[in-house]
Amino acid sequence: MPRAQFVRLDGRIRLRHLTCFIEVARLKSSVKAATALGLSQPAVSKTIHELETALSAALFEPKRRSMVLTSAGEVFLRYADSSVTALKLGIRTVGQNRASEQSIFTIGALPTVSARILPTALADLAKSIPSLRFRVVTGSNDVLMSQLRLGDIDLVVGRMASPETMKGLAFEYLYSEPIAFAVRPGHPLLGVAGFSISDIATYQMLVPPPGSVIQSTVERFFVAHSVQPSEGEIQTVSDAFARNYLLRTDAIWVISEGVVAEDVAKGILKTLPIDTDDTIGPVGLTTRTDTDLPFPAQLFVASLRSAIDFRTRPDIKAGQYSGDLRPSNQSRPE
Repeated sequence: MPRAQFVRLDGRIRLRHLTCFIEVARLKSSVKAATALGLSQPAVSKTIHELETALSAALFEPKRRSMVLTSAGEVFLRYADSSVTALKLGIRTVGQNRASEQSIFTIGALPTVSARILPTALADLAKSIPSLRFRVVTGSNDVLMSQLRLGDIDLVVGRMASPETMKGLAFEYLYSEPIAFAVRPGHPLLGVAGFSISDIATYQMLVPPPGSVIQSTVERFFVAHSVQPSEGEIQTVSDAFARNYLLRTDAIWVISEGVVAEDVAKGILKTLPIDTDDTIGPVGLTTRTDTDLPFPAQLFVASLRSAIDFRTRPDIKAGQYSGDLRPSNQSRPE
């Protein structure tokens, strides 16, 4: 009987090559991939070239502005994506077992939930299971989704990402919320007789930057209402900065309602009387479709669901969404 042949892996291919390739393929841009990975664009291009040399194959179409995969690149992406995720999960699991520690799970949180729902869910979970260890990572939607795909975090809690970025991901709907226009108490526009949305155009605004999950929603709202923000706008995802900046100025903060809900309830901030019903967007859990959540993360998900008051929020209806945005076993939320 012939002996099975052992296929030796090319030593030139390292984990950094696969990670870089996956991000360039997902974002279709070496510049965007460099930003997501914290590298320079030349470093990303060099890494892709090294990988193509090692494979003796072109992974991206030449002379194209966007980084479009070749047929070989499409095939390699499927294996590279699954391999990197499996390797990272394996390393994490073995490391935890070796140290005889309680499993650690990592949560990616967008500002929309980190200010209100997430603290409640984690506090309840820590009270019931004191030995549970968890890590919370915040950042822009693009960065968190990249870390989720690479297995660096277990799930993301926040608004649903754009459909084109949901391939290979599952979204579980929890509730919906609109954007809000927050200001300091005593702002000149509060209580103005005959207030109109056009009145906000003369004030400095704090808005979500490109890549943030509600940035396109805010832009569409401005266009629909013929609002042209004044010069000097500030792009930020930092709620700590925005809150303190508002208290010192007459600026207006355009942000998801959930981020400022606690501040508004306590009277720290106020919201302008602007109808934003057409900006309502789904908030929920985003996970990978090719891996199961570790048990501690499943406990967190149960605690998160409990933190949402279904009895007093008639607009909240739980449901399961897959990456192609079709409902899975449950009805689409209204």
